[in-house]
Amino acid sequence: VQLQASGGGLVQAGGSLRLSCAASGRTFSSYHMGWFRQAPGKEREFVAVISRSGSSTDYAESAKGRFTISRDNAKYTVYLQMNSLKSEDTAVYYCAADSDRWIVVLPTTPAKYDYWGQGALVTVSS
Repeated sequence: VQLQASGGGLVQAGGSLRLSCAASGRTFSSYHMGWFRQAPGKEREFVAVISRSGSSTDYAESAKGRFTISRDNAKYTVYLQMNSLKSEDTAVYYCAADSDRWIVVLPTTPAKYDYWGQGALVTVSS
């Protein structure tokens, strides 16, 4: 599957952005979808994940209460709504797809994911 992230940009602290990640192919609903981010000089870190059906989600502590992950399987798209943005949210945001059909716990580590988008830069000015 190919993933294309969009929606990044420059926003003031306290503002909002919605990232989108469009997937190619009709197998989108068979993938758990995650969002990760990587700030300059730092490792890639987990942000949020959503199950294949959209019924289950998980978030990093830094994202809880501010970010919402959702998906539209009919549109082959996963979203990340980011509110109350802070300067420390500045990073390149990546969407990723996990094809493992047998996992019980939603994946939160980059190594679990098989496919990655190209990244969308989010810059939050203070």
